[in-house]
Amino acid sequence: MEDNAHISARTIFKFWIPLAATWLMMAAEGPFLAAIIARLVDPKYNLAAYGIALSLGLLVEAPIIMMLSAVVALVKDADSYRKMQRFAFTLNGIVTVIMTLLIIPGVFKFIVGDIIGLPPRVVYLAHIATILLLPWPGAIGFRRFYQGLLIRFDKTHRVAYGTILRLTAMSLTALLLYLKFSISGAFVGAAALSAGVVIEAFASRIMVHSILKKLSQNTPIIQPGIKVPGSLTYLEISKFYYPLALSSILGLGAYPLVNFFIGHSQHPIESLAVLPVINSLNFIFASLGLSYQEVGIALLGSQNQNFIRLRNFATWLGITLFSGISIIAFTPLSILWFHNVSGLTLELTDFALWPFRLTILLPALTVLIAFQRALLVKAKMTGAVTWATIVELIGIIGTMYAAVHYFHLIGAIAAGVAYIIGRGSAVVYLAPKTFKIRGKKSAEINKISESWQTY
Repeated sequence: MEDNAHISARTIFKFWIPLAATWLMMAAEGPFLAAIIARLVDPKYNLAAYGIALSLGLLVEAPIIMMLSAVVALVKDADSYRKMQRFAFTLNGIVTVIMTLLIIPGVFKFIVGDIIGLPPRVVYLAHIATILLLPWPGAIGFRRFYQGLLIRFDKTHRVAYGTILRLTAMSLTALLLYLKFSISGAFVGAAALSAGVVIEAFASRIMVHSILKKLSQNTPIIQPGIKVPGSLTYLEISKFYYPLALSSILGLGAYPLVNFFIGHSQHPIESLAVLPVINSLNFIFASLGLSYQEVGIALLGSQNQNFIRLRNFATWLGITLFSGISIIAFTPLSILWFHNVSGLTLELTDFALWPFRLTILLPALTVLIAFQRALLVKAKMTGAVTWATIVELIGIIGTMYAAVHYFHLIGAIAAGVAYIIGRGSAVVYLAPKTFKIRGKKSAEINKISESWQTY
C-alpha cells in the first residue's frame, strides 16, 4: 500500500479511522475507571494513588511502546518477522523484570514515599495498585507487536476488534469489583487495566494467525546465521529501535517527574487527584492524533509522494480536535464532564477547570508531532525523534521547577503549563528536520539519514 501514488483523503480516512477508533476506545478506559474510583470510598486518595501507579506502569512499559511503529516500518517477510519477534519478546521479558523489581516494598517506598514525598496512606494504595499492574508492560509489548503486523498488512480493522475485547474485559472486571467487592478504588482501576490488556494481547495473537501463515508459505526459510542480501539484521533493528525506545522512556518518564514536583507544590493531593481525570479527557482528543503516526508511516509512499495529502489531512484533524476540546473547556460541558460523568466533587471539579483549560492546545500539537515522527521514522531518522523527546522533557522539567519553586503555582496548573511548553518545544525543534526530508526521493532521504546518524 505504501507505493500507491496520490492517494485520496478518502483513502487516508478509511485507513486511519480503525486506528483512531482503537486509540479512542483505549482513551475511554481512563475516564471510565476514574469515574468508578471517584464513586468509591476516599476518592481523593485513591485517585492520587491510581495516578501514581499508572504513571509508574507507563514508565516501565515505555521501551516497548514504539514496537508497533517499528514492526510497521521493518517487517517485510518471514525472516524480518522472526527477528523482530525475538527482539520484541526479549524486550518484553526485560520490562517485566523491571516491573517486578519496582514492586519490592523497600524499593517502592523509597521512590514514592521518600523521593516523591507522598503520605503513607497514598504510598500503600499506590503500592498495591502497582502490584496489580505487574502483567501490564509485557502484555502491552505482545499486543503492540502483533498489532504492528496487522497494520503493516492492511488489517487495521482487526486492531479495533482487539480493543473492543480489551474494553469489554476491562469494563466487566471494574464493574464486578465495584459492585461485588468492597476494595479500594485504586485496586479496582489497576486490576481492570491488567485484565483488559492481557485479553487484548491474546486476541491480537489469534487475529494475526492468517498473516503469519501467509508469511511462512510465501517466503523461503532462511537458516540462522546466514545473511542474505537485503535481509534484516539484529544490529539494524537495534540501531533503528534504540532511539525510539529512548524517546518513549524519556517521554513517559515525564509523568513520574511531574508527580515528583507536584508532591512539593501547592495542594499536592488535590492536584494528583484531578490529574488522572484531566489527562484522561485530554487523551480522548490527543489519541486521535497519536493514531496518525502509523498512518503516515504506512501511506507516505517510497518516494514521499503522498506527503501533501497526508499533511492536509493532519491540518484539518488538528483544527477539529482543537475546536472540540475548546468547546468543552469553556462551556458548562466541562462541569458536566468532571462532576456528573467523572464523579469528582464540586470542589475538585472547580479545582480541575483551569489546569484543563491550559492544555487545550495539546491535541493539535500531538497531531503535528505524530506526523513529524512519521516522516522521520519512514526516513529511518529515529535519532531525531529521541532528541525531540529530550527537548520536550527539558521543557517540562524546567517549567515545573520554575513554576513550583519560583512562582509557587498549584501543582495541577504547573503541570498544564509544562505539558504545553514541552510539547510545543519538541514540535519547533523537529520543524527544520522534517522540512529537509519532505518531498525528497528515497536516495536523498538515505543521504540525509546517514548524515544525521553521523552527526
